[in-house]
Amino acid sequence: MRILLAIPVYNEERYLRRVLSEVRKYIDDILVVDDGSTDGTPGILAEQPDIAVIRHARNRGYGQSLIDAFAYAARRDYDWIITMDCDEQHEPCRIPDFVAAAAADDADVISGSRYMRGTPADDLPPPDRRRINAQITQLINEVLGLPITDAFCGYKAYRVSALRRLRLTETGYAFPIPFWVQAVRAKLRIREISVRLIYNDPHRSFGGTLDDPAIRLQHYLDVFYRELGDAAFSADAKTARSDAACCCGPCHKP
Repeated sequence: MRILLAIPVYNEERYLRRVLSEVRKYIDDILVVDDGSTDGTPGILAEQPDIAVIRHARNRGYGQSLIDAFAYAARRDYDWIITMDCDEQHEPCRIPDFVAAAAADDADVISGSRYMRGTPADDLPPPDRRRINAQITQLINEVLGLPITDAFCGYKAYRVSALRRLRLTETGYAFPIPFWVQAVRAKLRIREISVRLIYNDPHRSFGGTLDDPAIRLQHYLDVFYRELGDAAFSADAKTARSDAACCCGPCHKP
């Protein structure tokens, strides 16, 4: 198998050198997508001749970084692409677990889950993030018939040939939501593996209005139902949407 590790970054000079040093122990082919960083990230990447880099001239969003990484892997005929974050919340030592799961050849998507099995080493997530993750994960499972436990974990492995069957366009942090919808429609085989729950900086910002939990939840709901399309608004789905929108503090119905 030819496997590419892709790391989306935005202003990650604090972590970047350490993360790159660690991931090199486990994988050879590494791509960093620099999403318009304005700190020292571009300079650090310029010092890494063995790392492939895509640089956005301006910040285009987390989802766009993944879309560009997927296109890069497809153009260069990789079999699998593993994605991980650069804030030291994903352990590089778990890369071999994703490689082994890919080699088992029984899935198209291998999704890390921070909530599949709790351990004493896990950090406590910010309450609003855990609550919204649980609500959206439950909604996705109910509407799409999935059994996943963590809808938003960015530590994943994807079969590149399977990604060619999707038309992903969501450029922001809501990227995983249409991904799950399209993956189910394309009948991709999905499995989860447990990864450690790490929050080094519980105050990291989403940016703009998404830092407001109620607005963020509503945005995720809007993206989900837009991806499903009007035909998907069954009575059960409408009920699930209303329940999810109303369990995060004050009611903000769509």
